[in-house]
Amino acid sequence: MKLTTAQALVRWLLAQRSETFDGREVPLFPAVWAIFGHGNVLGLGTALEEHRDELPVWRGHTEQGMALAATGYAKATHRRQVGVVTSSIGPGALNLVTAAGVAHANRLPVLLLPGDTFVNRAPDPVLQQVEPFHDGTATANDALRAVSRYFDRITRPEQLLAALPQVARVLTDPADAGPVTLALPQDVQAESYDFPEALFEPVTHRLPRTRPDLRALTEAATALRSSRRPLLVLGGGVRYSGAGAQALDFAQRHGIPVTETTAGRTLVPHGHEVYAGPLGITGSASANVLAASADVVLAVGTRLQDFTTASWTVFSPDVRLIALNAARFDAVKHGALAVVGDAAAGLTDLGAHLEDWHVDPQWTAQAAAQRARWDAHIGSLRSAASEIPSYAQVVGVVNDLSEPRDYVMTASGGLPGELIGGWRGSGEVSMDVEYGFSCMGYELSGAWGAAMAHEGGLVTTLLGDGSYLMLNSDLFSAAFAGHPFVAVVCDNDGYAVIGRLQQGQGGKPFTNFYPDCRTSHDEPPRVDFARHAEAMGCTVFEAHSLSELRDAYAQARTAAGTTRRPAVVVVRTLPAAWTEAGAWWEVGVPEHLAGRAEFDAAKPGQVRYLHR
Repeated sequence: MKLTTAQALVRWLLAQRSETFDGREVPLFPAVWAIFGHGNVLGLGTALEEHRDELPVWRGHTEQGMALAATGYAKATHRRQVGVVTSSIGPGALNLVTAAGVAHANRLPVLLLPGDTFVNRAPDPVLQQVEPFHDGTATANDALRAVSRYFDRITRPEQLLAALPQVARVLTDPADAGPVTLALPQDVQAESYDFPEALFEPVTHRLPRTRPDLRALTEAATALRSSRRPLLVLGGGVRYSGAGAQALDFAQRHGIPVTETTAGRTLVPHGHEVYAGPLGITGSASANVLAASADVVLAVGTRLQDFTTASWTVFSPDVRLIALNAARFDAVKHGALAVVGDAAAGLTDLGAHLEDWHVDPQWTAQAAAQRARWDAHIGSLRSAASEIPSYAQVVGVVNDLSEPRDYVMTASGGLPGELIGGWRGSGEVSMDVEYGFSCMGYELSGAWGAAMAHEGGLVTTLLGDGSYLMLNSDLFSAAFAGHPFVAVVCDNDGYAVIGRLQQGQGGKPFTNFYPDCRTSHDEPPRVDFARHAEAMGCTVFEAHSLSELRDAYAQARTAAGTTRRPAVVVVRTLPAAWTEAGAWWEVGVPEHLAGRAEFDAAKPGQVRYLHR
């Protein structure tokens, strides 16, 4: 088939299918986000237009926002579908870098197709071309190498024959999933080639379930059988394997208390007898208490980042760590006993080795007992008398009024700790907290993508005023496209959580809250978030108290569904009221600050490398 490079690429995208956990076949690439410029409009843009009824193309307003929306889409579909993003060369391509970092850190697949400069170099330097003095082959797109799981530059049409299988491999492999960048020089996009028809035959990508090595399973089972206080930690890999119910059954059958990481949050029903709560700094005191006493930790589908491990102080120095993970890269960290394989397959095989082994019921009972104490604490925060709502109370309102099939999101700042630690879920996978890269702005762009993908429930995203100002154009993107969600904007006059870190360690208030920022005005202007969101095409509700917040959020839920556009709730929140999980986080504290004493006291308890 004689096609341009761009036409061949689009036809290949259309031929790729994916299988969901319930056996349905869906497009692997369900949507494209595009801002067209001189690097992609005639080549890829023309090819996409030819298939506009088969492959939806959505107009974005920042390249970063489009790629964040695609990332949110991948998370909401449990990595079973992949968004595609195309940009022009230069600033359009560089705007993708931050979003690629989000997808990379969170192990989420997204396909980036930035335009690139001319391979023939005849018109160089072209508009928007970056010219590195030391390397004639480098372009702005090379900045994406560090945040791509796979990077390629297509300099001849026939290179697609070798590149596209690798693209599909990375995007659908549980161990390698992440952003893929195909840089597309604008002259090559328009070049033709006789492509074999076989390239465009339909292919269905099914989740590979790699089974662990028998010797590793035997050693892991021996370690668990010898334990008296084992703990199960469930991460995002359990979610992407579709193994949530299986993990819970494994825990219940053997009596092992269960905790969750940020990416694994809402896998377990909140009231389950083996559930101890979320783990770590942004988690719960209940889970952290059990972690400190555990002698064996079975970590499934998690890379155990510092917020989960409290900078590696949440576990006892004598703990033995077993890491069941699809990626060997993550499984071998920190001296863990590596069990490399799919979460569902690995738990099945490990359970067979354990047979009827069961933990002492007194240890199992600690999960419910400790969680009850944490629940009482969260309840007291939610019911506290306050003229201005706290973050914990905002989360409580959203939690109370949400339905089981709803989807709640946040990213960066103080809200992740409030949502992770305070949410009481029904056991359906219903939460996306972007705290792998902690990207301000993901709350709105990612919500746009999630609203496109999430079936059967309403998406609600919670964000602070700082994140709103960072990346709000996708409110209009979603309103224009007709993808409704609810955004709860908590206005606390600045970057409150960093102000908390700054002052909590003994630093002076500086450039985080607005009163501590340099300005030439005696009375600086304030943002009217309600009017701004309304101007972006949203339905808006304001709240000035807890009772007003409840009414406003209820109305926003209804409005989002009836208007087919985002509904925004704006509420003033307390700037210095936080949910504390009682864990330490390592940050660089200068010796002259008051927080250095706590640093010096906690640092010796940090586990650097666990014994096998």
